[in-house]
Amino acid sequence: MLRAQNLHKVYEDGRINLEVLGGINLEVERAKILCIIGPSGAGKSTLLHLLGGLDRPSKGKVFFEGRDLYAIGQEQRAQIRNRRIGFVFQFYHLLPEFSALENVMLPVLINAGLPAAAQEKAKDVLRLVGLGARLEHKPTQLSGGEQQRVAIARALVNDPDIIFCDEPTGNLDSERGEEIAQLLQGLNQKQEKTLVIVSHEEKIAALADRIVHIRDGRLV
Repeated sequence: MLRAQNLHKVYEDGRINLEVLGGINLEVERAKILCIIGPSGAGKSTLLHLLGGLDRPSKGKVFFEGRDLYAIGQEQRAQIRNRRIGFVFQFYHLLPEFSALENVMLPVLINAGLPAAAQEKAKDVLRLVGLGARLEHKPTQLSGGEQQRVAIARALVNDPDIIFCDEPTGNLDSERGEEIAQLLQGLNQKQEKTLVIVSHEEKIAALADRIVHIRDGRLV
């Protein structure tokens, strides 16, 4: 479903070039869970951003269902990100002034969806993640685990084919983290969602069909 070919990422800071990724080759199979693990600073999040079309590689290619993500226009890439790809981050990135329902509606509205349809879709996915009774609560009124469930619902609302998760349980206690791990596993098993997860957590790695290790910007 997704293939990285000789991915490099170099950040330039004046006269200093910092190589974060040094030639990554990787394939992601449809309806599987791939977990990327490695020490801090190894390039895990950078790799996730390149695979998901959020950042451009310095060299190399990313193929999504055979299409080179970085050979197409920025607008086409944005449409693929919005409609086909979901993102879940460690720190949720919810808009604090919006309710859970409004936060989840946003990707549908950005995709030119009608407000009434966006609301119904958002309600459906919030019920799916167990937050049907918390629709009108703002992020500050929700626990960390509940905020992460809202973030997962937001990632799901446009029914993406693949979901990228960057340390989805890293900011949660063990009990809430276990709940999120089970939720992610259910999305894979019941809805056949493809998941690419960056994590330090053993409970997350245990869900994976395949684990890859990255160190110093290279797979080992």
